[in-house]
Amino acid sequence: MSKPRLAVGSLLLATGLAASPLQADTLRLAIMGEPASLDPHKISGTWENDVVGDLFEGLVTEAADGDRIPGVAESWEVSEDGTVYTFSLRDDAEWSDGTPVTADDFVFAFRRILDPATAASYAYLLYPVKNAEAVYAGEADSDTLGIEALDERTLRITLERSTPYFLDQLAHYTAYPVPKHVVEQYGDDWSRPEHMVSNGAFMLEDWRSQTRIEAVRNPHFHDAEDVALDEVVYFPIEERNTALNRFRAGEIDIAREFPTQQYDWLQDNLPDAVRVAPYLGIYYYAFNTRDGHATSDPRVREALSLAVRREVITGRILGTGEEPAYHFVPPDVAHYDGAELEFADLDQEARLERARQLMQEAGHGPDNPLELQLRYNTSEDHRKVAIAVAAMWKPLGVEVELYNSEVAVHYADIRQGDFDVARAGWIGDYNDAQNFLSLLEGGVANNYGAYANPAFDELMDRAAGTQDLDARAELMAEAERLALDDHAVLPIYDYVSRNLVSPTLTGWEPNIEDIHRSRWIGFDD
Repeated sequence: MSKPRLAVGSLLLATGLAASPLQADTLRLAIMGEPASLDPHKISGTWENDVVGDLFEGLVTEAADGDRIPGVAESWEVSEDGTVYTFSLRDDAEWSDGTPVTADDFVFAFRRILDPATAASYAYLLYPVKNAEAVYAGEADSDTLGIEALDERTLRITLERSTPYFLDQLAHYTAYPVPKHVVEQYGDDWSRPEHMVSNGAFMLEDWRSQTRIEAVRNPHFHDAEDVALDEVVYFPIEERNTALNRFRAGEIDIAREFPTQQYDWLQDNLPDAVRVAPYLGIYYYAFNTRDGHATSDPRVREALSLAVRREVITGRILGTGEEPAYHFVPPDVAHYDGAELEFADLDQEARLERARQLMQEAGHGPDNPLELQLRYNTSEDHRKVAIAVAAMWKPLGVEVELYNSEVAVHYADIRQGDFDVARAGWIGDYNDAQNFLSLLEGGVANNYGAYANPAFDELMDRAAGTQDLDARAELMAEAERLALDDHAVLPIYDYVSRNLVSPTLTGWEPNIEDIHRSRWIGFDD
């Protein structure tokens, strides 16, 4: 058990191209989709994080290697019981219009994201803050939230209980400040290019939907002198082959992901550009457990999971280092030894025999086929996996309709429950098992399949209130075992990060969260 202690933050954490002319030091980055918004309270994707994480900075931020370092807060103290954090904001923290970033901006932002009217799908990440869950549920007033400005440069956050990963959470975009003076003036239009004010290393210049987003260096950023780039241009490109072709043509400098079928060719022809590394993420299929869907029957869910040949998907279809997943929490999560699907050690013949039996018990088979819609967001890899899974389900008498849509539409639809089975992926926002298991708690917006098990929720609640890290991990492992026994989701493989990075760039460092802020990147002279 690690004892909460008084700590100083700096010691604790520091260890269409022709559309307009590009500036001399311009980074051209292919992100994996069109952002739904650039408002930190209106997003939920890694592709959006690539942009918003350049435009904003939280109390805590990420170094080039992913380690947490001081951001807007230059230092902080933590109470002996680990529930009260007092942050000292840096004197030179300013918004891009020159207005000081104050403690009140953080109070305003936390209250806004937890306001039920904001409908922020990621608000639950802030539930460790005192009264946050009650405020989001509309059961408490926002002024009861455990965050207060002691003065312009001093912020106090009080938690419900000691939370080991809280400082990591503060680097996430859910905890970014938003400019109170601009939001109050323009409302939800505040994040449009003509209005947006931000506090990160870059500020928004232009956004042409489905084409490009342009950001330029923010002269009011506290570390502006050490930012090498003048401009970053983000190109939303969902089709990975298109991104690869533009990278090869020299039109972009970084491609976030590349098509797995090109891996061997890339290793032979562009070895200095290929960056593959372990990644804190799980690729899975969500089952819709709502009434009226065949996948609300746990026998159907188990049968579908049994029939998926994960080793074929990782070894033959992808082949870039992914590992088959018989768990929901990835194996590299800190201080956690999780559970595994019970059939993991069965051979494929035994799995299929069990799957056919379960489908028969549920009333389905070749003579009474089960019709399912399998949804995935547009990507060649997602399509290949979906086709393979549909073929693996066919011997069970399952007829699959494949349906794809662009990423923002896909996730918006499945959050509304408009699916039977849906492709999903989760990249850890912080290195803790809770970040993955929380996706299966009742009432969480990113619990796409609406899985509900009171025993699971009770274990997670007990884990949240447990100070002993070993005991906490055991409770979460027990919760994961329940969810796996229920076949709440269908885990398929553990991610690796796959990027193409121009050898002319400096400052790109592989890290398990695959976070690469543009403030650290430059061009090799």
